[in-house]
Amino acid sequence: MDTTIILNQKNLTQITDRIPNLDYDRNNIKPGMVHIGVGGFHRSHQAFYTHELMNKYNAPEWGICGVGLREGDRKIHDVLKKQDGLYTLIVKHPDGKIAPSIIGSICDFLLGVDNPMLVIERMADPATKILSLTITEGGYNFKPSTGEFDFENPDIQHDLKYPDNPKTVYGYLTAALKKRREAKLPAFTIMSCDNIQHNGDMARKMLLSFAKEQDASLAGWIEKEVCFPNSMVDRITPVTTQSDIDYLAKTYGIKDEWPVTCEPFIQWVIEDNFSDGRPELEKVGVQFVPDVKPYEKMKLRLLNAGHSVLGLLGALHGHKTINACMEDKTFVTYLRTFMDKEATPVLDEVKGIDLKDYKDSLEARFANPNIKDSVSRICSESSAKLPKFLIATLEENLTAGKSIEFATLVIAAWCYYSDKQSDKNGQPLEIIDAMSNELHMAAAQTASDPLAFIKQESLFGDLVKNQRFSDLYTIMVQKIYRDANIKKYMQEMI
Repeated sequence: MDTTIILNQKNLTQITDRIPNLDYDRNNIKPGMVHIGVGGFHRSHQAFYTHELMNKYNAPEWGICGVGLREGDRKIHDVLKKQDGLYTLIVKHPDGKIAPSIIGSICDFLLGVDNPMLVIERMADPATKILSLTITEGGYNFKPSTGEFDFENPDIQHDLKYPDNPKTVYGYLTAALKKRREAKLPAFTIMSCDNIQHNGDMARKMLLSFAKEQDASLAGWIEKEVCFPNSMVDRITPVTTQSDIDYLAKTYGIKDEWPVTCEPFIQWVIEDNFSDGRPELEKVGVQFVPDVKPYEKMKLRLLNAGHSVLGLLGALHGHKTINACMEDKTFVTYLRTFMDKEATPVLDEVKGIDLKDYKDSLEARFANPNIKDSVSRICSESSAKLPKFLIATLEENLTAGKSIEFATLVIAAWCYYSDKQSDKNGQPLEIIDAMSNELHMAAAQTASDPLAFIKQESLFGDLVKNQRFSDLYTIMVQKIYRDANIKKYMQEMI
């Protein structure tokens, strides 16, 4: 007889005996936050913090209404609707301990592709105080080489022509803010939770660029009334696997169609800059600070860039997961040398943080054998990530006349990865990137033009004109194309 319990509101009382559960009445929750981009990270991070606040301090006015704007969001929408917004968070500790709990802070989910106006009305509702985002680096619609808004995007052109039937985040935000202004309501805060340096400033710049093109007077109101706090977010959250779903069913008898796994470490640093109130998340460990920029830069240039270093080099070598890279002494040494010689020198002073301890903690987190974060996930959308995480560090070190060797090898590896799309043993790699075709076409010209890959101005700007960098890159990319033995070249450098 199958005793598996389906995760939903009706079955919560039965589940309480099996997994730690909620200490609050979900019937009282009101959506004070609307979140666009409900993926694994949002559910392991912002939704978890909000759940903790509700569990310990009774804050029903800060429930989360999830929003998906794309057809690709339909699956998570359907699963969470079926489960009444409930899901299991599975925290995996390095010592093998596994701690699951039920999270209940998401109280609704709307799909924009089905009914744009319903989403706009929810955003414009007086109860909505904060509009938060995890739309990935690529979702901000800026040109990587210039940081300027990309008006050539066909969906942006559509939103400018049809403001009441938007497709992009900017179309939705301006439509909702226009309704707020017309109703003489306070503006909501727009809170980016994405891995972009100065993410709030970027969200502000991009939204104002769009709004000025659509409605100059509305843009002026947004500029004056809407707060865009910068934030730094951190929690390693791998893609959910079937084995995670099976584990819950076999161990606890709970059927959750889309649980989330994560590491125990969690951090959120936010500028205390809000338009219309905020939850008291400091009660559950969130840091509110006057200036988040040094924390952002530290995390992006060490953790995120470090992940990309391991991911791209590991992919070429044939490692499948980040923890597998960290079981390889060459990769551990290379990562630490990159962090010490190239990333740390460009950082600002970070109050309250010992950088040596922070880098030690990153090594331990990357090595967590129970997380098994795939290199394919880490390498995904590298075209959106590397200009901010890695290329920016390389440019600062070029200007200062400091080491660029470790970052340059990663870029040369990225070229081979984009061209051959296989590891050194010829095994195919999973390439997930909005620019995969452009990357492949540029990289494929390397045999006849060693600099072809770095001539992509949208990614590298005019870096190709820097003699020191282009000479070093040429040597490294030609070595990799000769035999693809990335580990040998890493060992030569360390």
